[in-house]
Amino acid sequence: MAVSDRLYIGGDWVEPARTDTIEVIDPTSEQVIGAVPSATAEDAVGAIAAARRAFGDWAQTPARERVKYLTAVAEALGARMAEIGELITCEVGTPINVSMMIQVGLPVTTFASMAELVEQFSFEETIGHSVVVQEPVGVVAAITPWNYPLHQVAAKVAPALACGCTVVLKPSELAPLSAFVLAEIMEEVGLPAGVFNLVSGTGPEVGEVLAAHREVDLVSFTGSVRTGRRIGELAAATVKRVTLELGGKSATVVLADAELDRAVSAGVAMCLLNSGQTCVALSRMLVPRPFLAQAEMIAARTVASYTLGNPLEATTSLGPLVSAAQLERVRGYIGQGIDEGAKLVIGGADPPEGLAKGFFIRPTVFSEVTRDMAIAREEIFGPVLCIIPYDTEDEAVEIANDSIYGLSGAVWSADAQHAVAVARRIRAGQLDLNGAMFNPLAPFGGFKQSGHGREFGKFGLAEYLETKSIQT
Repeated sequence: MAVSDRLYIGGDWVEPARTDTIEVIDPTSEQVIGAVPSATAEDAVGAIAAARRAFGDWAQTPARERVKYLTAVAEALGARMAEIGELITCEVGTPINVSMMIQVGLPVTTFASMAELVEQFSFEETIGHSVVVQEPVGVVAAITPWNYPLHQVAAKVAPALACGCTVVLKPSELAPLSAFVLAEIMEEVGLPAGVFNLVSGTGPEVGEVLAAHREVDLVSFTGSVRTGRRIGELAAATVKRVTLELGGKSATVVLADAELDRAVSAGVAMCLLNSGQTCVALSRMLVPRPFLAQAEMIAARTVASYTLGNPLEATTSLGPLVSAAQLERVRGYIGQGIDEGAKLVIGGADPPEGLAKGFFIRPTVFSEVTRDMAIAREEIFGPVLCIIPYDTEDEAVEIANDSIYGLSGAVWSADAQHAVAVARRIRAGQLDLNGAMFNPLAPFGGFKQSGHGREFGKFGLAEYLETKSIQT
């Protein structure tokens, strides 16, 4: 059992203000596998003060020195990949092969790439008789989700440290254990005291203090739209910067000339990734009406090929949902889809056979979905795909854009230029064409209520910098 009874503040493991703890539940066994402190507002304020004290020196630390720390963190994470991958699989339920590649592999890449980028980054330029300087924004509060617990931490902490900011991290109370491993690594590599601080706790008690406190200069949050709105409200009182990466209801647009089998199979895979608990999940699939029946058949065949079970087993391709509450939420949406008249192609709300324990749900495909149905409009955050038929390409684009969200999407066409032309019409932060892979150096973020700000690459660095002009 992974038990931490202290918080990492000011370069030390300190006792929290109270002894209350947050238990971490393995969604496969439903057993307690760890516990972390349930911090208080007092703890959060202490962490903010430590970050503020450390900021001046860290901001003045040469970029080449910061690069050394980031590189050391990347190497230390890489050395512990097997341990961390298994830990996150037990926290979240991600199949172990996916955990190794995404849950740990991407954080290693993020720390390493940020080290490389900041080494090449120009923090000053001359424009006329002005010197334009990029300076660290200050103390950053990073509030992160449970679905990719270390990946989302790295997406915020790595660029913030690279730019010379100091950080207070509040991980999700559902999956905080990997953040404590990262704190151990920060200590091991000798990061100066107060540059990185870890405070585990709830949103109302810790997150709200971080968002509202006058000594926090920027809040970077990934999570629900509702919580993002609340953070924006609290941050507005001190007019601090806020970056938000929120929900999505992203669409795969299958054009009439696409290779249907590849497009549908890949679309299903990008819906079911991490049991659908992915903000960029392609949970809507738009197909030409004449191909609807064929698309249903391919989707059902693809879903049936997934092995649902213990995520620590290498043969498992789909694990459980993260919690009992999430399980009930997804079941509720499946029931609502049936009530709304959608065609159930495969799956359903009934428990999967042979898995009496654990928060498992059958991957589900609906067809003949209309855009006014709740399952087509609301983020389910589970392995539920909605197939929506369309009659014209213009209608497909209109349906894809008919959402409060604009985080991601995909377009499939036999003509690459045609795919690009359609992608340019879709209002989303990133579009994958014909199965193109995620690029950790490209900007990541959304339009509309999917949030604002960008992560990764040079655009991720820019979020943690302020611009100053000095006239000479």
